[in-house]
Amino acid sequence: MLENILKKLATADPKKMITYPLIVFLVALLILVIHFPTLGTDLKGGVVISIHGGNANAKDVESLLKAENFDVTVREIKSITGDTRVEVRASTGVNVQRIIELIKSKYPGAAISQTQFGPSLSRTAQEQSLKAVSLAFLGMAVVVFLFFRVLVPSLTVIFSALSDMVIALALMSIFGLELTQATIAALLMLIGYSVDSNILLTTKLLRRKEDTVEEAYFSAVSTGFTMSTTTLGALASLWAISQAEVIDAIAAVLIFGLLADFMNTWILNAGVLRWYIQRGERR
Repeated sequence: MLENILKKLATADPKKMITYPLIVFLVALLILVIHFPTLGTDLKGGVVISIHGGNANAKDVESLLKAENFDVTVREIKSITGDTRVEVRASTGVNVQRIIELIKSKYPGAAISQTQFGPSLSRTAQEQSLKAVSLAFLGMAVVVFLFFRVLVPSLTVIFSALSDMVIALALMSIFGLELTQATIAALLMLIGYSVDSNILLTTKLLRRKEDTVEEAYFSAVSTGFTMSTTTLGALASLWAISQAEVIDAIAAVLIFGLLADFMNTWILNAGVLRWYIQRGERR
């Protein structure tokens, strides 16, 4: 069944192969314009109060603090070792001491710690994250252009990586994942995954040894599909098994990006390359 689907893709109309992923990309952009993922505390500033032990319960803590009109986010976090803690997140300027007093009064046996993220530190984190993404894209673009030395295929590889990140961000917004330094690192990793699969496809089609473009595409997609599904399976297992919030978030973002990369590499980029090659052959 899978082989039949791949063979249909190999002979599909290039214009349709290009159109559908572009529509998905535009929808993802619209989602980001309407609702960009919420920034995590490490990027927007604020305070994180952790409650260890004392039989603290996330719902009870949230009710306790909201009864005092505190605008907080409360959740239960499990560490890699299986330990459980309740984490309270609040914006900059909140009365931290009052929150701690309320928690201690209800859970006298709990150990409480706090981490502050000041505005200047968070602003620096945002700037460094933006710089890291920009430099990663610039470095990737230079390498791709130097390797292929052809404008259209090179631009398509770069656009595919951009589309992977945009779609992953849109899915983060839909599923309520925060944009943090950890998820930004996952987005940067997507550039590597995207470039790997796109270079495989582009090299196979532009420097093909097979008799036809369709045969070259089928050869590339058979290899690339195996690579991507193996990685996707490993990430899905990691997400399902892990009890650490950071690892879950990284795995989820990479899963979103890899699913987008299936479309952007094997449909969008393949459609552009087939159109480009057919146009060159007609000349």
